[in-house]
Amino acid sequence: MKRLAVIKKDKCNPEGCGHFLCMRYCPINRKGDECIFKADDHKAGILEELCIGCMICVNKCPFGAIDVINLPAEFDTEPIHRYGENKFVLFSLPTPVPGKVVGIIGKNGIGKSTAINILAGVEKPNLGKDKEAGFDDLLNYFKGTQAQRFFEKVRDGKIKVAYKPQHVDMIPKTAKGSVRLLLEKVNETGKLQEIVEALSLNKVLETNINNVSGGELQRIAIAATVLKKANLYIFDEPTSYLDIKQRLKVAQLIRSLVEDGETSVLVIEHDLISLDYMTDLVHIMYGKSGSFGVVSLPKSTKEGINAYLAGYLKDQNIRFRDSKIVFDIKAALDTKTRMVLTSWPELDKKMGKFSLKTEAGELHKQLVVGVLGENGIGKTSFVKLLAGVEKPDHGNIDTEVAVSYKPQYLDNDSDELVQSILGDAIEKYKTELIDPLEIEPLLLKQINQLSGGELQRVAIAAAMSRKAHLILLDEPSAYLDVEQRLAVSKMIRYFVEAKGISVLVVDHDLLFLDYASDKLLVFDGEPAVAGKVAGPFAMERGMNDLLTNLGISLRRDELSHRPRINKIGSYKDREQKKTGKLYYA
Repeated sequence: MKRLAVIKKDKCNPEGCGHFLCMRYCPINRKGDECIFKADDHKAGILEELCIGCMICVNKCPFGAIDVINLPAEFDTEPIHRYGENKFVLFSLPTPVPGKVVGIIGKNGIGKSTAINILAGVEKPNLGKDKEAGFDDLLNYFKGTQAQRFFEKVRDGKIKVAYKPQHVDMIPKTAKGSVRLLLEKVNETGKLQEIVEALSLNKVLETNINNVSGGELQRIAIAATVLKKANLYIFDEPTSYLDIKQRLKVAQLIRSLVEDGETSVLVIEHDLISLDYMTDLVHIMYGKSGSFGVVSLPKSTKEGINAYLAGYLKDQNIRFRDSKIVFDIKAALDTKTRMVLTSWPELDKKMGKFSLKTEAGELHKQLVVGVLGENGIGKTSFVKLLAGVEKPDHGNIDTEVAVSYKPQYLDNDSDELVQSILGDAIEKYKTELIDPLEIEPLLLKQINQLSGGELQRVAIAAAMSRKAHLILLDEPSAYLDVEQRLAVSKMIRYFVEAKGISVLVVDHDLLFLDYASDKLLVFDGEPAVAGKVAGPFAMERGMNDLLTNLGISLRRDELSHRPRINKIGSYKDREQKKTGKLYYA
């Protein structure tokens, strides 16, 4: 049996545990051999060939710094890459396929970005050794597979890669000048105006790259990638920061890249509806976050996503999650017998050139209300009115209701420890909040040391743990992987039902909102000019309004009951549009 020992050096704290507690308890060390040792960096190290997999060091480490993984017998191959002794290990790679969009789905920290960095040539694989692998090594490793043919083409200079990285917020640090200037520099295809129109970038072309929003940066990065001449395009999380309409446009643009039958596309994506809509095949990545990742064989998109939700690879007989993720079909909710929590009359709010109007509405107790609409149409402004952060120009909102608010943009400048921020949550809601959001490993970190996903989970926990009747969460799914998003949904439902509170959730992930929401508020209007909000409506009414505006229809998958977009013009699409039932007819 292959055994991996991984030490998360940022968590290893020999002084804090009383000077290498793991060494003192290791049975091999106690016999006189040196299985666990003091490494050159003054942290713990483990010799995997001596480790017997007893897990004593794992259980004794007070900081959760050690993982020992007993891999099943099927793992008889060497890794494609390892970052060093006792560090993260990646097994195999996803495979680009000419004429196909291939998706990659998996938890954060499982090696998705490492895998595509290798394929993009950004990172050189080492086959688990202390030096880079040459092409002969790679061809031998992948002998007899489609990956062998891919690396042969790379060796022969027949593969040109265009790569959109995950962190588009880094673009302003390396690029200067207007958006037009940036895109003209990479316009190898001569299709600048066509791509600008496809991604609705006309209004920001003359804007300095330092002054555009996160959603605009994402679309600029996608445009810059597509404008390059390549036969392999790689997109790492292309829908982050984008609203639902923009996600559809991006998905359609990505699909258009493979129409020539020669070009390959790889996409990492956590929005399952977008992933389903844009891909032909899917690789599942599983393992243990921060320790090791394994790439499954490719599956059809439908089969792959359903296998991921089931947590089970039937062809390999591997279960990588203890429980299935199932989308229950919810009956329409009758709120007539529920008490009103808060209400508002018709409201007006002017913010610069933008104006927001609301119809009169009310929120009932024990509800999760989803908020849908394009970017720049007033969703965050409305949430701020409910939170009391902003005041309406006309009309009044009931301010007697205690409100807890998680904003869209999170402040990460503080050097406070997470445990000091979440004192109440740790004391009162360990099983309800801390455990499902996997907060415990973060408690001794400073806020300014957290990644985007870690900061998001801490902010959600802080908002949910405050004493409040109404909790407002603005884009809580941002930076979270699929499993984390669904864990947040389950946690929200628990608090609503057990504590009798209500939660308002602004988000662009339709699957996330479908999973969590009882009712919907729907925004309409012209982005950056005027917005109007109506509702809350029953799910079917709210979704029908949104889908009518988008020109699409949704059905449920017959196995997992997850929402799926019908192919435009298909029989199912035409049938649902004819009957006016665009939402799960």
